Amino acid sequence: MPSTVVHLALAGLIAAALLRDSFGLRALAVVATLVIVPDLDAFAGWVIEGGHRSLLHTLLFPLALAGVIAYDTRVRDTSWLRRRFDGHGPRVAWVGVLSIAFAAIGPDLFGVGANLLYPVHDQFYAFDGRIELSNQRGFVQTFVDLAPEPVESGGNGGTGSGDIAVGSTEEVHISSGIDPQAGDEPENVERLFPIVRSGQQLLVVLTSVVVVGTRLAESRLSD
Repeated sequence: MPSTVVHLALAGLIAAALLRDSFGLRALAVVATLVIVPDLDAFAGWVIEGGHRSLLHTLLFPLALAGVIAYDTRVRDTSWLRRRFDGHGPRVAWVGVLSIAFAAIGPDLFGVGANLLYPVHDQFYAFDGRIELSNQRGFVQTFVDLAPEPVESGGNGGTGSGDIAVGSTEEVHISSGIDPQAGDEPENVERLFPIVRSGQQLLVVLTSVVVVGTRLAESRLSD
């Protein structure tokens, strides 16, 4: 499960690539803040069963923000965003929305998953697998099971290993340092707040530090 640090690292790379002339500490702070927001639903587990990775990890969240941005920049007579960041407000906002989708929600789909359409459709989805080219089997992907389900007499059929639906909020509890266990917790329960959990995640964080740091240094020299 990627930590908030990893989410921020990915967002930094997206911001460095897409903000262009609007890149700077203020714009970076806006993008970082937006990316942190989905992880705040860890607190929702206290009041909503299965609320972590549901309440703010739904794709309806960035879609709603995209609708607000489109309304402000294309429908309103006077755009609030266009008066921000020296006219670069819309770009900063759109990069923020992309960062929510690809840096905040996207990484959480691999492993335990996220409730992508909550509350319209209460179902966690998890993508875990590989994509390969084999000289014997050709193109191979195991993220989604595309094989037809076998028909069994008196049964409902089976699900393959690539089944991406993993349960509803009533069935899935995703542990966090804030809400480690479903239901009542013992006083000595361990609360883990991950930073990096693999060499790949550490590489992403270090790469982001170098790239974002370089961009910030360049933006200061150009001012």
